[in-house]
Amino acid sequence: MELGLEVAEGPAPYTVLAVKGEVDVYTAPRLREKLVELVSQGKHQIIVDLEGVDFLDSTGLGVLVGGLKRLRSNDGDLSLVCTQSRILKVFEITGLTKVFSIYDSVDGATAS
Repeated sequence: MELGLEVAEGPAPYTVLAVKGEVDVYTAPRLREKLVELVSQGKHQIIVDLEGVDFLDSTGLGVLVGGLKRLRSNDGDLSLVCTQSRILKVFEITGLTKVFSIYDSVDGATAS
C-alpha cells in the first residue's frame, strides 16, 4: 500500500498535511521526513489530516509524537483531524487523546 502525503496551505499560519493509506513500520519514515521538512521550512502550525488513513501502528504514533515534540520546541503545534473510530481508538488506548488536539475537520482545527 502506498502512503500518500499531500501538503496544502491552510488559512495562515496553518499547513495541512493530508495522509492517505497505511502508516506502519514501512511507510512511517516517509511521514517523519515530510514533517521534518515542513518544520525546517518554517511551518510551525501543522494539521495532520488522518481521514484517508486505513491503518496506523505504533511506529506511526511515534512519528506523530516526535513531530509534536519537534514543533513544540519551535513554539509550534501539531493538531490532528480524525473521525474514524478505529484510528481514534488507537489514540484513546494509548492515552494520546490527552496529548494531541484532535478535531472532526480541518476547518475545526483552524478555528481553534
